[in-house]
Amino acid sequence: MRKLILCTFIVIFLFSNVSLNVHAAIPEPPKVSADGVVLMDGNSGQILYSKNMDASYPPASTTKIMTALLTLEHCKLDDKVKVSDNFTTKYLPLRDGNSIGITNGEEFTVRDLLYSLLMISANDAAVALAEHVSGSPEAFATLMNKKARELGCTDTTFKNPNGLYDKDHKTSAKDLALILRALSKYPEYQKISTTLNYEMAPTNKMNPEQTKKSRNFWNEDKLIYKSSKYYYDKCIGGKAGYTILSLHSFVSVANKDGRKLIVTLVHSKDKTFYDDSKALFEYGFNNFQQKKLFSKDSVVDNYFINGVKVPLLASDDYYYSIENGSQSVPKVVVDKNSLKKKSFAKGTQIMTAKVYIDKKQICTLKLNSGVSIKSNSSITSGQSFISYVGNHKEVIGFALCVLLLVLALLIFRIRAKQAKNNSSYF
Repeated sequence: MRKLILCTFIVIFLFSNVSLNVHAAIPEPPKVSADGVVLMDGNSGQILYSKNMDASYPPASTTKIMTALLTLEHCKLDDKVKVSDNFTTKYLPLRDGNSIGITNGEEFTVRDLLYSLLMISANDAAVALAEHVSGSPEAFATLMNKKARELGCTDTTFKNPNGLYDKDHKTSAKDLALILRALSKYPEYQKISTTLNYEMAPTNKMNPEQTKKSRNFWNEDKLIYKSSKYYYDKCIGGKAGYTILSLHSFVSVANKDGRKLIVTLVHSKDKTFYDDSKALFEYGFNNFQQKKLFSKDSVVDNYFINGVKVPLLASDDYYYSIENGSQSVPKVVVDKNSLKKKSFAKGTQIMTAKVYIDKKQICTLKLNSGVSIKSNSSITSGQSFISYVGNHKEVIGFALCVLLLVLALLIFRIRAKQAKNNSSYF
């Protein structure tokens, strides 16, 4: 009897699909003063810590990261920008605060305006870029909101390109993190945002006394100065914002050995964002590890269309973060309803998949087709085998466990019977 009980426990221990996810609890996240907070894995978009992340607040000059993103998307750094001949009067309300003193008809490069936008938060540079890209700040605000929706922002409404207070101009810590994640992929942004000093050449509109002079900018982000008590050697970009009504906001991105983290702090009465950002970065780097989920073009799953196997390929390198010591395994569920096309070329994005850890969605994968399909016939709606197994893992695991237990008991009884028959004592 004791052998039977022991055998049963051994089988259950070896073959049960219940994973023992026991690991030491990570420390509590640092206390920060902002009302809206997000710590995001910049490679995966996974949120590692948040506080009121969907609450909308006026973001002040952190708005300018969207202005920079759209400028880099639509322009080259050497493009020429000539502001309108009535610039100083037409956009007077949008030129308050920090300024480089743009005058009517003045000519710049996109590079000059981006440096002044990101280094000293020049409000008139933001307006000039908006006018150059979209024709007017109003049309540019429409473009900003369109881009925000494309990035997955759900709590954002932009009214201007620089963040001067407007009661309807709001965003959230989560949405700012999504915008900064997109912007930080541009090497031009990292270079500009970490430049300590920039000298802009004289323009066509400087008066005779200024012809030999230039505009000189010093970066306002103290995280990048080695001489500053706030210096953080992993910082690769940041942007602060403040108005009396908007309070303090700050966004920053850091990189450690290819691992990128993003911090967004919105609506704080206290100017503690440098210390708070450093504390959150260290919390993320020290308590989470990054793992690669899929490499670009690797097969995530297979789908069948009229008997033809369609490999579903990862559209990019995908990563995820997990607490140190955790044994949780990501679960990938292909969205079988996301395929709408009946024909497509190889390399076209055709489907998506959701990734879960401990039943919590952490990201969405974009899946490209590994083959070309030219067909007018309908697409099969059944799930692939891999997706089916992924969605029914618990049931299948339990059934296998019961099957193995029954098999072990049968083997035990057969051997016990054989031993009884062969024994000279019975």
